Amino acid sequence: MRITQGCFSFLPDLTDEQISKQIEYCLKNDWAIGLEYTDDPHPRNTYWEMWGLPMFDLHDPKGVMMELEDCRKAHPESYIRVNAFDSTRGFETVRMSFLVNRPKTEPTIAMSRMDTVGRSQRYAWQVTR
Repeated sequence: MRITQGCFSFLPDLTDEQISKQIEYCLKNDWAIGLEYTDDPHPRNTYWEMWGLPMFDLHDPKGVMMELEDCRKAHPESYIRVNAFDSTRGFETVRMSFLVNRPKTEPTIAMSRMDTVGRSQRYAWQVTR
């Protein structure tokens, strides 16, 4: 199962050159870049681990790519994503987010629905690796 989250999720994985171009676009818009990683790609898992601090003062994609490479070395079998933050309105808003690393074998997330009393429905998730 291929996890699809963020921008470009239905495209083939981006190359490092394509990632660098997207980061360059973000930096030209004065968006700060942050890297996050996780082993749990469940759609409701919004608490990914931050890799360092957001790079508010960076203006060159090469610096972000160096941090990304370090994150990939430390967590080769994790999902890693790039977040671009826009602070023009006085608070951080994610303008762009996309995956830049995946494990070799992705987990399968299966959902089952159960009908209960009063036409209510409950859902259960099962993750297999």
